[in-house]
Amino acid sequence: MSDHPATADADTRDRHARSIVGGQSRAMRGRYLRDGLARYVVLAGGLGVIAALLLIFVYLVSEVAPLFGGAEVHRRQAFALPAPADERTVHLASDILATKGMQLTDAGTAYLYDLDSGVEQSRSQLPVGERRITHFFEASRPDYQYGLQLDDGSVLVAKLVFKESFESGSRVMVPSIEYPFGEASLDFTDGASAWFALRADRDRVVMAAADEAGVVTVKRFQVQTSLFGDSTIEAREPVTVVTPFTADRVYIDSRMMWLYVINDDGRMALFNLRDEQPTLVDEVRTDAPIRQTDMLGGALSLIVGQADGRVSQWFPARRDDGTVQFAQVRALEVFGDPQITAFGPELYRRSFAVGADDGSVALMHATAQRKVWQGRLLDEPVAGLYFNPRSQYLAVVGESGRAYGYSVENEHPEFSFSALWQRVWYEGYEQAEFVWQSSAAVNEFEPKFSLSPLAFGTLKAAFYAMLFAIPLAILGAIFTANFMSSQMRQAVKPTIELMEALPTVILGFLAGLWLAPFVETNLLGVFMVLLLLPVSIPIFGYLWLKMPAVIKRRVPPGWEAALMIPVVGGVVWLCFIVALPLEAWMFTGTLQQWLDHHFGIGYDQRNALVVGIAMGVAVIPTIYSITEDAVFSVPKQLTLGSLALGATPWQTLVGVVLPTASPGIFSAVMIGVGRAVGETMIVLMATGNTAVMDFSMFEGLRTMSANIAVELPESEVGGTHYRLLFLAGLVLFLFTFFFNTLAEVVRQRLRQKYASI
Repeated sequence: MSDHPATADADTRDRHARSIVGGQSRAMRGRYLRDGLARYVVLAGGLGVIAALLLIFVYLVSEVAPLFGGAEVHRRQAFALPAPADERTVHLASDILATKGMQLTDAGTAYLYDLDSGVEQSRSQLPVGERRITHFFEASRPDYQYGLQLDDGSVLVAKLVFKESFESGSRVMVPSIEYPFGEASLDFTDGASAWFALRADRDRVVMAAADEAGVVTVKRFQVQTSLFGDSTIEAREPVTVVTPFTADRVYIDSRMMWLYVINDDGRMALFNLRDEQPTLVDEVRTDAPIRQTDMLGGALSLIVGQADGRVSQWFPARRDDGTVQFAQVRALEVFGDPQITAFGPELYRRSFAVGADDGSVALMHATAQRKVWQGRLLDEPVAGLYFNPRSQYLAVVGESGRAYGYSVENEHPEFSFSALWQRVWYEGYEQAEFVWQSSAAVNEFEPKFSLSPLAFGTLKAAFYAMLFAIPLAILGAIFTANFMSSQMRQAVKPTIELMEALPTVILGFLAGLWLAPFVETNLLGVFMVLLLLPVSIPIFGYLWLKMPAVIKRRVPPGWEAALMIPVVGGVVWLCFIVALPLEAWMFTGTLQQWLDHHFGIGYDQRNALVVGIAMGVAVIPTIYSITEDAVFSVPKQLTLGSLALGATPWQTLVGVVLPTASPGIFSAVMIGVGRAVGETMIVLMATGNTAVMDFSMFEGLRTMSANIAVELPESEVGGTHYRLLFLAGLVLFLFTFFFNTLAEVVRQRLRQKYASI
């Protein structure tokens, strides 16, 4: 090492330079490391979001997929029924667990047998003496109450009861027979009828029969029950029904209001049973001769098996003029050449089995207009079809009298495209409609699973919310970013963005308990505000321009918007002060009554107008913030260049700023739409949750998200209702995915279009 000073200084400079270069290299390596780490973290986060969305989608699909599975039928056993050959089977029944069966014969003997082996376990004799049972009719399916007509014309009302017991730790169903009106048979006709029908409840019994000549007789009984539970039956005189044709079959509906009279050539008549003398209401004819008839679950709809292999459904429906018709609601294609020989309705659902003379059996659902399953189960004609209460076991009886047991997996027969998205004619309705009504107080209720009113309500709520939010949010954002002073912008923008932190449950609470009654009381004032406020603002702006310069100079540039606060408040206050006396003078009452009287427009307190205002307030911060950022981010050289070329601020805004910011503005609108579509709590609390197809702003609505929140906790896990709620969630998921994808495509095209500005 040299001791020369120059050499020492050079070495020092070299070491210092190397240390600087080494430090820079280490800093660059650290920066590259941090950049790489950040890139992988962001990549992992993005992939995690995508994976989470895919998992949500897969989970929704897995819950919905069983709806499309159809039914499965498997042979369980075949055996000869325990009754001797000289006794005719009039009915078969099985318990809810499908472990024990009961065969009732015309000799009045009930045979209890094991469903797996067919071995008789016990038998009981009905109090019929030497008489024979000629006709069997299910008087009340959910209660297992039966009407049995005997060969002397009298009628015995019996009830099959399955009682639970536990033997050796296992659940066992023990059947027994009870007699609601005593063991004595009720007098009806002088001899056996050609066809017999009966309905009964706690207060009355109604019987109808058609004799060999086709004459229909109706007899009523009044039931009186004492405080001690004793029942006495008072019989009325039988009446003869004047029918327009010879009757081959008769049926009574579950409410004992209607009498159905049928001739096998295809003629049918509907009679009103509420009159002492049943009166003819309507007469119709089927497309082909009738081969088989029965009542669906609920005992209002009549299913008719025709000679052409079709099954038609009929029930009473009211016309527009108030009269009642016997309406053919739908016709289902079941078999072609094979003739229908038997029906087997389920106990509660509108599903039923159809048997044919070639041994084929089909599972149908009337409301869904769907053939769920079809197959050939026997090598002989089907003589009888009997479901157990849960519809998990089907007993098929052949013409030879041999019984065949089948396990049935038919969990979701109500599901079909037409039931979800098309108009359906439900029992008791005047015409086909879109209805969502998933439950009721009675077991035989017909579920109504139309998603159309829910989808309509979702779009309706989003429409009115965006109608309120888009003008306020976008115009406010444009003014804030382009014309407001920086100091005022720094106060206004965070304040509006802070509104986004408000819980939607609070907004829904305020909308339901304060805003809805306020709007109902001050409806005219609300409309006056919506009309006069947009007019008053430009009028004030024009008056401000005409102010003397001395006054205008007192307000700093960009702070003019602060002057609008008292103006807006004063206009709103004036509108509500003037509205009440003006409403009484113009409409001689309330605006709601006037609209209802002159235009038939009803008014619900919690309606789409209230939802639009409340949900608009929730959506405004999102649209405002994104729009304001997009407008404010427009390069200053573009606006300054436009102004330098002589354009006015408004010309610059319209010609330069808005086209450049249009991708961001469009994204803000679409994000707001997605927020409005998925909103739950505000819609849940601020509407009547009525699933109606009415676009009026004064009517309520029900959205898919609110419907899921309300009904999912009470739905049966794995049931049709449960899975349809998941289907609604899947529809919402796909809906938002579609619109977000569309928004991104449009945004990219707008960016490419205006990139050259």
